[in-house]
Amino acid sequence: MARRHNLYLVANMPDLQPCPLTTSPSSSCPSDGRWQFNTNVVFRSDGQLVARYHKQNLYFEEAFDTPPQPEIITFDTPFAGRFGLLICFDILFHEPTISLVERGVHQLIFPTAWMNELPLLDSVQFQRALSLGANVTLLAANLRFDQLLMKGSGIYTPFSATYHHARKGDPEEGRLLVARIPVLDPLWVGQSTATEEPSSSQAMDSGHCHQGSCFQPPTPATASAVSPSTPTFISYMSHDPYTFVLLNETEGKLNVCYGTFCCHLQYRQLPEGNSKELYALGAFSGTHTVNGRFALQVCALVRCAGLETSSCGQEVEEAETKMDFLLEGKFGTRYVYPSVLASHMVLEQPEHLEKTADGRMTMKHSNMTGGLVTACLYGRMYHLDPKRP
Repeated sequence: MARRHNLYLVANMPDLQPCPLTTSPSSSCPSDGRWQFNTNVVFRSDGQLVARYHKQNLYFEEAFDTPPQPEIITFDTPFAGRFGLLICFDILFHEPTISLVERGVHQLIFPTAWMNELPLLDSVQFQRALSLGANVTLLAANLRFDQLLMKGSGIYTPFSATYHHARKGDPEEGRLLVARIPVLDPLWVGQSTATEEPSSSQAMDSGHCHQGSCFQPPTPATASAVSPSTPTFISYMSHDPYTFVLLNETEGKLNVCYGTFCCHLQYRQLPEGNSKELYALGAFSGTHTVNGRFALQVCALVRCAGLETSSCGQEVEEAETKMDFLLEGKFGTRYVYPSVLASHMVLEQPEHLEKTADGRMTMKHSNMTGGLVTACLYGRMYHLDPKRP
């Protein structure tokens, strides 16, 4: 296919590799003398196999083995420079994703079988968040398998998103996405024909903003600006116990803390029609332990599924209330992934992102096109992840 159509082609498939049988207790070779890996293969336009990557972070994949050593795999193209490879659950971990970025690889290819988990980890939501937070281009191809909630693919850069997220009732079929995007490989010597300009969201890395959308961020909400009697409650979101506070007014300032980790919100709600919707600001700092173990710090503004506090953190796909807001937290990591998810699985580009050297991350957004489902700053504390055996 690659040769016939003059394409660079990445495909996901199994790979069987013989391994040395040994009685050593440290050997990872299975008893049948062969490894089976979840694998990306890359063919260049003449049909030559030029790269192969074995998935490091398996997700309930009993048919596959973890490679003996983490693999950091890239390949070069004549039209856009260097690309890095990862698969599905890998996107949440340091190896290989962050190792690739830290080596200067800013273009990542991501085949996945992602099971959507609102309100924080829907497919397109986190794909977009990683692109923004890591300042990378991400080419994401998800399976379409409604039974397991697998849907949502896209082509993301730090300043654009071309994506498709099927909705209930849509025919279960594939969708081809095509986009012209700038080359982000700093070592590429070709000439990009893309015309897109960076938006103000690049302020996250530079501390500056672009295209006349600069603003002076409001002073962060402080304890003295918020009623000390604002009640908090615990509710589970994505299997983690978040501390929440309700948005009881149409506008205001709120703080919520999980231990010493605190999230701050300034907001103004713009209700549509006669809808009555409940929103809450949540904070979590700790190790996620269900279906994977990894360390998090998260600030999230979410629409609750009902009008009871127990419904905050449950899955919601639709909302009518638009909101202007500034969401902020001081994180113990520089790896923070921002997202704004509107009703009917629509992604919104944050109006302004800013990250300071001391770990403070600010996201400001207004003029929403749809009701707010989730606004999230998803911090990954890779250095605190449990050590793997």
